[in-house]
Amino acid sequence: MTALTRSGAPPVRRGGLLRHRDFRLLWAAQTVSSVGSNVTAVALPLVAVAVLDASTVQVAVLTAAAWLPWLLVGLPAGAWVDRLPRRPVMIICDLVSALLFLSVPVATLFGALTVAQLLLVALGAGLARVFFETADQVYLPVLLRPAQVPEGNAKLQATQTASYVVGPGLAGLIAQAVGAVAALLLDAVSFLVSAACLARIRTAEPRPARAGRSRSLRREIADGVRFVARDPYLRVLTVFGAASNIGLIGYQAVLVVFLVRDVRLAPGVVGLLVAAMSAGGVVGALLASLAGRRLGTARAMLGCAVLSGPPALLIPLAGPGAALLWPALGGLLISLGVAVNNVLKGSFRQTYTPHHLLGRVTVSMQLLNYGTIPLAALLAGALGTVFGVRTAVLAMTAWLAVTPLILFAGPLRRHRDLPSAPPASTRDTTTPAVAASGPAR
Repeated sequence: MTALTRSGAPPVRRGGLLRHRDFRLLWAAQTVSSVGSNVTAVALPLVAVAVLDASTVQVAVLTAAAWLPWLLVGLPAGAWVDRLPRRPVMIICDLVSALLFLSVPVATLFGALTVAQLLLVALGAGLARVFFETADQVYLPVLLRPAQVPEGNAKLQATQTASYVVGPGLAGLIAQAVGAVAALLLDAVSFLVSAACLARIRTAEPRPARAGRSRSLRREIADGVRFVARDPYLRVLTVFGAASNIGLIGYQAVLVVFLVRDVRLAPGVVGLLVAAMSAGGVVGALLASLAGRRLGTARAMLGCAVLSGPPALLIPLAGPGAALLWPALGGLLISLGVAVNNVLKGSFRQTYTPHHLLGRVTVSMQLLNYGTIPLAALLAGALGTVFGVRTAVLAMTAWLAVTPLILFAGPLRRHRDLPSAPPASTRDTTTPAVAASGPAR
């Protein structure tokens, strides 16, 4: 068993996190799973369009189904995760997801695949993702010391955004060569590899305080919601994330339909274009920590919000030939800005929030952040059906272009850096929760 410091994380070793065995395993698990998931992000709509001849609305509903669980179980999931050991939760979620995605090629083999099954797979995998991502956010500070968390988030975000490049490209190539259904096998295998990596982690996770389990689930959920609602920084970051996701996921929900049916691209080209649009995220994740140090975390987030907004208007300009450069450039700038903000926001939330509240605070923010996604997907699908897919993409990207104004309206514009601890007014509101749930870490 790995020796622990008083903070619960292994001691710092020379060479940074690359020498941290358990972090490497967590990193490998997330990397392989992210590649598989981003294969599915393109392959699942391609299966619906190319194999089942699904309509624009049906493809949009697939995206909505994947995110709907955040609305249905997001808040109680945070309270449950705060009561449970996180690594077993993550392993179970990986195994469930692997079985769900494996069911698609099996059903195809027997000629039984339907749009309804794809919806159930998307919904089930989305449910597993709620618990996995919530547990993952709380688990990283268990492995790392507070000073290591930004580096850890930057490395995780770098490979996650790299998967946005590799995954769609693989999906397009596999779909072009042997069909989109075969690409889903890769995602099933990736979840199994992820579970194996997580199972090998040795760091002993502190048991959740028993005192917190005696409290009602409703009160525990309310603690997390209240903390976010009363904190000026978490509140504006939550509203900004929710608003930007309406535009971001809205256009992405119909992007494959737009590129296949309006722009007339082959599946392989679709995968490569989506990969190119995501390439900026790799650079953004690698530069996020440096940008935070040089510019200040608050200023870096404001600057990157501008990169993830107005450039979206380039995406509806897509057309054959050289006109494909417009969506590639727009997506490149968007993914760069989103990646930097994701690293900085994730590190801020993990080090700023009292640890006993972190699971509930995370899902309280993600409930609104991710809860808008199914609504955005359905809206984009409806707009595409009534007015045409290009018009739907234009409407969603126009909304995304103005969302940075929300962040500029909050307290970030008055500071160089985000604070390291909540203001007294926020801390005071959580005092009863600390007493009832045990000491904060």
